[in-house]
Amino acid sequence: MQLKEIKIKNFRGYKEETSISFEDGLTGITGRNDAGKSTILEALEIFFNNKSVKIDSDDKNVESGESEIKISCVFDELSEEVVVDENYPTSFKNEYLLNSNGDIEISKVYKVQKTVSAPAILIRCMHPSLESTNDLHSLKLAELKARGKELGIDGEVQDKRVASLWRSAIWNKFDNLQLTDFDLDVSALEKESKNIYKKIEAEMPTFALFKADRESNDSDPEAKTPIQVAVDQAKKSLQQEIDELQEKIEQSVLEVAERTKEKLREMDPALASELHPRFKDKPKWTFNFTLDGEGGVPINKRGSGVRRLILLNFFRAEAEKVRVEKSSPKVIYAIEEPETSQHPSYQIMLIEALIALSCRPDCQILLTTHVPALAGLLPVESIRFIEKDENNTPKITSGSDEVLEKVAISLGVLPESEIASSRGVLLVEGHSDVTFVNHSAEQLKINGDIENTLSELGIACIPIGGCGNLKHWVSKKLIDQLGLEWGILMDSDLGDPIQNPRNVEKISELKKQGKIALLTKKREPENYLDPALFQASHGINIEYTDTCDAKKKIATALTVRKDDVLERFWPRMTAEQIKERSKYCGDDGVDRYEIEEIIQTVSQLANG
Repeated sequence: MQLKEIKIKNFRGYKEETSISFEDGLTGITGRNDAGKSTILEALEIFFNNKSVKIDSDDKNVESGESEIKISCVFDELSEEVVVDENYPTSFKNEYLLNSNGDIEISKVYKVQKTVSAPAILIRCMHPSLESTNDLHSLKLAELKARGKELGIDGEVQDKRVASLWRSAIWNKFDNLQLTDFDLDVSALEKESKNIYKKIEAEMPTFALFKADRESNDSDPEAKTPIQVAVDQAKKSLQQEIDELQEKIEQSVLEVAERTKEKLREMDPALASELHPRFKDKPKWTFNFTLDGEGGVPINKRGSGVRRLILLNFFRAEAEKVRVEKSSPKVIYAIEEPETSQHPSYQIMLIEALIALSCRPDCQILLTTHVPALAGLLPVESIRFIEKDENNTPKITSGSDEVLEKVAISLGVLPESEIASSRGVLLVEGHSDVTFVNHSAEQLKINGDIENTLSELGIACIPIGGCGNLKHWVSKKLIDQLGLEWGILMDSDLGDPIQNPRNVEKISELKKQGKIALLTKKREPENYLDPALFQASHGINIEYTDTCDAKKKIATALTVRKDDVLERFWPRMTAEQIKERSKYCGDDGVDRYEIEEIIQTVSQLANG
C-alpha cells in the first residue's frame, strides 16, 4: 500500500479542503518560509501516529466557523486479496470499500472544542445505496443470515460461518446496487467488517517524521535516534508472529482462569457464574534503543549538527540496503528542511542519499526545503510548490513549466554563469565529473590524440546533479534561449539493478530527441582509475571490477571521503593510463578508446 494523496480541511492555514499528491519515490515540497510546507508533513504525522506532533485545539483554522478538522489519506497499490474470517479471501473492491478512483481513502475527523476528541474514522467509498444492501457492514453474522434468508439466497452461501460470503451473495442478487459516494463510519461496523479495517491499518506504510527543530530530551522520539524507526519497521514486518504469540499467551492465561472458575464453582456456583476473565489492556511490545557516544554520553545530548549528521548517515545507510533487501515493509520518510544545522556539502550528500533511497520500491520520501542548492537537485516531476494568494490562502501547484519557473525564481535556483559565454554545453552529474572530462581532454591533447581541449572549443561542463531535476531544467532553459547546443554525460551505474535501467532509459529518450547523450561503459568514472595510482601513493593494492562500487572500495581502503576519490586521483592519470583504462574491443575487432571517443563526440557541440 502506497500513499497517493493527502487532503486537509480546516487545519491551520488550510481552511478549505486542499489536496497534495505524492510521487511513488521522492516528493519535494518547496516554497518560502511560512508558506505551509511543514503543515503538510505534520498533518501526516497526526494521521499516522499522533505522537511527535499531537493534534490540539489550536490546530483549527482561526477564520473558520466549523468545529471539525478533517485529514484524509488516499492509498493505492492495494493487496488483491485479504483474509478476514475463516481463511476465506475477499478484497477491498468486493467489499465496496474503494473510492471512485479505485483507491482506499481514509478520513479522520476531529471535533474541536476546548479539547480535541478522538477522531471518527471514515472510509470514503463507492458503496451500495439500494435498500437491503446498504447496511451489510453493520450487520452481525446472525443478522446477515436472516437478511439472506429473506432474500432467498441462503442456499448460495458456501460456508454459512463466513460473513463476507453472505455479503457477497446478497450484493450479487441485485443487478443495480445504485453505488454512491459514501462515508462508512468504522465505529459502526460489526466485528467481521472491523477486521477488514484492521487489515487496511496493517497494510498502511510506517510513517516517520524528522523535524528541523526538535528538543534534545530523552522523551522526544527523534532524540532516540532513527534506530527507533527501524524498531517500528521490524515490529510491523513481524506483526503476524507477534499476534500469534499474543494469542498463545492469552489462551494459556485464559485456560488457567477457566480452571480457577471451575474450582470456584464447586464451592460457590453463583460467584463463579459472575466472573468473566479478560485482558484489561493489549500488550505494548515496547522496545527502546539509544546510541551512546564515547564516554557514555548519549548522542541526543550532543549538538544539533551532530544529531542531524547521524540522521544523514542513517538515510545513507538505508540507501545502501537496496542491494540486499528487496521486500522490507513500506515506509515513508518525511524530512523537514534536511539542510538544518548542516554544512553545504553534507546538505547535498543528504539529498543525493534521499534520491537514491527513493528508488527503492518499499520507500517513499517526502521533504521540504527552501534552499536553492537543494531544490535544484529535485526531479522536476517531484516538485510541489506552495505559495499564498492575495487572501493568504496556501495554493499547491506542480508539473507545468510555469510552476517550475515560479519555483526557480522564488527560491533563487540559477543556471551556472559559464553558460552565457559558451559555444556549447556538456551537462554532467557532479563537480568531480567536470574534473574527469576536462583533465582527460587536456592529457589527450598533450599526447596528440585530439586537437583541442573542450575549454579551447568553448564547451562548458556544467554539473547539474543528474538528468531531469530542477537545476537541469533551469540550465536547459537558458541554453535553449541562447540557441546553444547541449549534450549530457551520465554514469551508467552498471551493476545497480535499479539505477542502471533508469539511466539507460533517460539517455535513450534524449537520443531520440537528437541530443548527444552518453553513458559510461563502466559503472562510474572511479572505475577507470588505474590501481597503480594507489600502489604508488599508499603502497596498497586495491582490486575492483568495471561494475562494482569502486568509489566505495577505494574510499574505504584509503580512509578518504567517497566524493574526494576522483578529485584527488584523476588529475594524476596520464594519457596512456586514460587510454588503457578505457580500452575496449569494437564490433570490428579493433581496439578503441572510450574516453577519447567521448571527448571527440562532445567536441561536436562547438559546431552549433
